[in-house]
Amino acid sequence: MKIIVRDVPPRPTWALEQAGIHPLLARLYAARGVRSHEELDDALARLLPPATLLGVDKAARLLADAMASAQPICIVADYDCDGATACAVALRGLRLLGARDVRYLVPDRVVDGYGLTGAIAERVAAQGAKLLVTVDNGIASVEGVRRAQELGLQVLITDHHLPGGELPAAEAIVNPNQPGCPFASKAMAGVGVMFYVLLQLRAELRARGHFDTQTQPRLEPLLPLVALGTVADVVRLDANNRRLVAQGLKRIRAAQQPAGMAALFQVAGRRFDSASTFDLGFTLGPRINAAGRLADMTLGIECLLTDDAARAAALARELDSINRTRRDLEGTMREQAQQLAQRLCAAHTSAPAAISLFDADFHEGVVGIVASRIKEQLHRPTFVFAASTAPGKEHELKGSGRSIAGFHLRDALDLLAKRHPGLLLRFGGHAMAAGCTIAQEHFPLFAQALNEIAQAGLDAATLTRRLETDGPLAPQYLRADLVDMLAREVWGQGFAPPTFSDEVQVQSQRLVGEEKNHLQLKLLHQGQPVDAIWFGRTEPLPAQALLAFRLDVNEWRGQRRVQFLVEAMQD
Repeated sequence: MKIIVRDVPPRPTWALEQAGIHPLLARLYAARGVRSHEELDDALARLLPPATLLGVDKAARLLADAMASAQPICIVADYDCDGATACAVALRGLRLLGARDVRYLVPDRVVDGYGLTGAIAERVAAQGAKLLVTVDNGIASVEGVRRAQELGLQVLITDHHLPGGELPAAEAIVNPNQPGCPFASKAMAGVGVMFYVLLQLRAELRARGHFDTQTQPRLEPLLPLVALGTVADVVRLDANNRRLVAQGLKRIRAAQQPAGMAALFQVAGRRFDSASTFDLGFTLGPRINAAGRLADMTLGIECLLTDDAARAAALARELDSINRTRRDLEGTMREQAQQLAQRLCAAHTSAPAAISLFDADFHEGVVGIVASRIKEQLHRPTFVFAASTAPGKEHELKGSGRSIAGFHLRDALDLLAKRHPGLLLRFGGHAMAAGCTIAQEHFPLFAQALNEIAQAGLDAATLTRRLETDGPLAPQYLRADLVDMLAREVWGQGFAPPTFSDEVQVQSQRLVGEEKNHLQLKLLHQGQPVDAIWFGRTEPLPAQALLAFRLDVNEWRGQRRVQFLVEAMQD
C-alpha cells in the first residue's frame, strides 16, 4: 500500500477561503479540482439545461402525445437501486404531470436477465400498454426494441450506460453517452436521466398550454429519490450530480422525502435529519438493492412509491430482512471466494493480473458484491461467476466484474469478444463495473483470456495499491462540530470523502468485537491522544506507523469525541 497526498493548489484554496468557505473545506475542495465558489453553488437554477440532452425534446413530445390521447404507458425498470428510483421517479413524475394510466414492469434477475428483451416486450404489450419507457436500461436492447415495435408499441429509451456498436431503432433515445449528445455531464445516473426527461416534458406541456410557470406541478419532491439512485449507483459526482444530490439531501433532512425512504432510515437506525451521502450509499441503497438480488425488486419500487406510512414501514422491514439474508449469504460466499483466490494465487508466482472465480454454490444475486470485495483485497480486476438458475439456461454462467483504476472493464470485455468470437453470450457495463454471460464450459478460456488482456494493459504502477489522502490534519480540527460539517457535504465517487494521513505513535491496541476481528487503538497524533478503530484488521501495528484515516464522532454517555476510522497503513 502506497499512501499518496493530494496536491492542494494554493490559488484556488485562497480564492475559496476569500469567498467565505471554511479553511478546511477550502483545502479539501481545491484538492478535488474546485476552482471557484460558483462551482459549489447547488441551486437548482445552476443545473445543466435539459434541452442540451440529445433526444429529450423528442422524448417529451412522445410522452405528451401519449398523455393527450390517454394511452397506457409502461415503465420497464432495472433491478438495482438506480433502476428502482428511476422507476419511482418516472411514475410519480408522470402522474404529477397529468398521466392517467402509468404502470411498470421490472424484469426478474434470474428469469429475464438484464434489459429490455423480446419476452419483456411481449409482457408489456399483453398489459395493453402503447408506449414503453425504459429507465436505466435499453441502450443495448436492439432486439427487444424491434420486438416491441412489431407488437405495435412505441419505445422511449432513457439510459446512461455505454452504447454498443448498434443503437436500437427506438422512437426516442435519451442517454448522455449516446453518440453526438452534447450534454456536459456524462456521469448522470439513470434516475437523473429520467428526472431530466420529466423537466423537459413539463416544458413541453407548458408550451401546449396545460399550465404556466405559476401553476405547473413541482418536480422538486422527486429529488430525494434522484439523490438516492445517483449515490447508490456510484456514478462520478461531477458538479451537476453533486447539485442533484445536495438538493435531495436538503429535502430529506427537512422530512420531505417519500414515506418509504423515511421508513428505511428508521429500520436502519439512522436519522434522516442529519442524512449524508454515506446513508444513501451504505444504508438505504443496499436495502433497496437486496430486493433485486435475492427477491423481487417490486418490493423496493413499491416502498418508494407508497405514500402510506404503515405500508412503507412494513415494506421497509421486509427489505431490511432481505438485506440481512443478503449479508449472511455474502459473508459465506466471500469466504469461499477468498479461498479460491488464495489457491489461484498460490498456483502462480504472484497474483494473476486479473482474477476470475466460479463455484457451483455461488448465488448470482451476490456475485457483484463479492467481486468488489476480492478486488479490494487483491487490487486486481475481478470477475465472479455463478451458475444461472433460469429455466433452460442451466449451462450458462452469469458473471459480475469490478475493476481498478486504469483498467476499463467493459473495453476489456469488448476486446475479449473480438479475440474469441462467441465466448461472450452477452456483456455490458462501465469502466469500473461490468457483467457478462458465458457457457459454463468456457470459464477456463474466459479466465485465461481476461488475464492475458490485463497482463498487457496493466503496468507495475497500476498494480500497486495506492490510496489518495488529504495529508495531515491539524489538531485544532479534531472537533465534533467540524466532523459534522464535513458529513453534511456531498462526497462520493470521483469526489472522494475526506481521508487524512499522518505519522502516529501507537500507545495501545487490542482486538474487539464479537469475533475479535477489529483493532481498537489509542494513538498519539501530533502530541494529542486520539482513539481509533480499524475494522476488519487483526494484525498488530508497529509502535510508529503512517496511517490513513477518516474522521468519526463517538457518542458515549452524552459526550461526543472525535475518533479515527483507520483505512490503511503505509507498507
